[in-house]
Amino acid sequence: MDSPLVVICLLTVVIHLIGTLAYAARIAGVRTRRIAMSFALFNALVLVSRLSNGFLAPLIAKRVENALTSDVSTNLLLDFRLMIAASTVGVVVGVLLVPSTQRLFARVIEGMREKKSLARLALRTATPAGLRTLRDAATLPRPLHLKNLRRPQSVGWGILGANCVAQAILVTGVLASIYAGYLNPEYRVTASQLSALINGFATILLFLVIDPQLSMLTDDVVDGQLGEPAYRQAIVWISGSRLVGTLLAQAMFVPAALAIAWVANRI
Repeated sequence: MDSPLVVICLLTVVIHLIGTLAYAARIAGVRTRRIAMSFALFNALVLVSRLSNGFLAPLIAKRVENALTSDVSTNLLLDFRLMIAASTVGVVVGVLLVPSTQRLFARVIEGMREKKSLARLALRTATPAGLRTLRDAATLPRPLHLKNLRRPQSVGWGILGANCVAQAILVTGVLASIYAGYLNPEYRVTASQLSALINGFATILLFLVIDPQLSMLTDDVVDGQLGEPAYRQAIVWISGSRLVGTLLAQAMFVPAALAIAWVANRI
């Protein structure tokens, strides 16, 4: 692995780590009963995660351009496989950090009642008091929680499957479009532009199917119809479907790239 590929993989890990940790904001909102504030924090994290993909695309595209113009042979497919694997690593690390992050977010949400500014709270993290808060919030998943991982009835297989497919599309959308340009260099600009359409479909699926389901579960907890342990279980299962989605992306990648290259040639 050369240094540009290491940078791309590290950025991929961070992007998917942030996206997974966004679920912790939902749990923190239930704990603090500050639902609107937790949704604002959740949306901010999701927005950062999804917009950060825009920074990755030029780096990956430059790697493809170098492969097309260089006489040195390179296993570009392996590079893309490593990028997808990096997304899996980011989700796994995020799931392990959810217990610590939801405790931290609970304190952030409570702190916003006083500071009234998320930016000021973020700056306070660099202070000794903020570092102590990070240290006190650090914890690992408890064995009791790991043993009780039965799927709650509040989360159906349809929702989990839809989230899995949506996450797989989000992982492969940009990567497959850029790799399609490598497979079909004559229309590589057209292929790269198709990523917006693909990711747009996945984003609509998330906002129309997954996010409303999470919101209804949150309302059920507030109304007392669903307990907090069951809600945390639901979040774990949804995070698990996100993880499976990154694995599904490995299988989808090459067929998706071939399909995009074919479409780009016939538009």
